[in-house]
Amino acid sequence: MLVGGLFVFAIAIVLILESGLGLSPWDVLNQGLANHTRLSFGMANVAVGLAVLLLAWSLGGRPGAATVANAVLVGTFIDMLTWMPAVDDLADQGLAVRVVLLVVGVALIGPATALYIGADLGAGPRDTLMLVGSRRSGVRVGVVRAGLEITALAAGIALGGTFGIGTIAFALLVGPVVEASFAALARSSFALPEPATSPIVIGE
Repeated sequence: MLVGGLFVFAIAIVLILESGLGLSPWDVLNQGLANHTRLSFGMANVAVGLAVLLLAWSLGGRPGAATVANAVLVGTFIDMLTWMPAVDDLADQGLAVRVVLLVVGVALIGPATALYIGADLGAGPRDTLMLVGSRRSGVRVGVVRAGLEITALAAGIALGGTFGIGTIAFALLVGPVVEASFAALARSSFALPEPATSPIVIGE
């Protein structure tokens, strides 16, 4: 479930990337980093994920299996997918096709998140940083998460990452999509109805 969820997460990110209509805040940062280094977009995702994991760990956030897997596997899967010519060619399609890519990509974030969190093996690096940051600062989780997202987005834009309608769509739709996916997962036999880790997500 964990690996499958992370693979679907990577597919979602790649579809949003190939749409060319704007990335999620953390992926704007990943793309900006890739633009200024020799890292691929996927390996930039890994580098940022590991950096966030180490920062969270230094602040007292104990990583679980899912924390490490999230940091390493999503970016690796992204590179595997984008190396396929058929996937890479999606960026050259017309606007109508790219809008569909964006919509499907955002929609897939929900089941991907529900699967990897439903595996109950720990939170992702960004979620761990959010939780430990809230605990140490005394600031509400939502405020800490918003601050992290805004910081990542601002840094990514400064580095030349793609900000656009897709970024706004992601911000507005990802919450309801994830919530609906958790509700569906709770009615299935694939995972715990209420994972021990926090369902306040996003961002791989």
